[in-house]
Amino acid sequence: MSADSETTSSERASLWLAGAGLRPTRQRLALAELLVGDGHDRHVTAEGLFEAASSADVSVSLATIYNTLRSFTAAGLLAEITVDGTRSYFDTRTDEHAHFFWEDTGNLTDAPRDAVAFSRVPEAPEDAEIARIDVVIRVRRKSASTSDA
Repeated sequence: MSADSETTSSERASLWLAGAGLRPTRQRLALAELLVGDGHDRHVTAEGLFEAASSADVSVSLATIYNTLRSFTAAGLLAEITVDGTRSYFDTRTDEHAHFFWEDTGNLTDAPRDAVAFSRVPEAPEDAEIARIDVVIRVRRKSASTSDA
């Protein structure tokens, strides 16, 4: 999503929800504005969005945030990226692309476009289809001792 200086953050949020056919409830609009209001893509955890909502004086429970993120994902507005069995990130950029997971900070960022290429993808099992391919590349900052070698 790119920023458009003519569109306000609440208009962007409303259009984002309308594009997926989601009813613009007060809480959905408030969370959508935090996610896409500035027009920039982002990766959030439910806990991170809860903190952002609290900072913006948006009264919403963590359970509601989880439910809303799931409904946004089901509607195609977000992509869920599971980093490990305990942590999921929700990405406002929904096209297939690779990610860097920064082990030292716990941040998820986009890898450069075309950073990963597959020469072959396995066939899906007989009664299945490939829904999505997620690539998470774990990285950490080099320590001073390893970069001086």
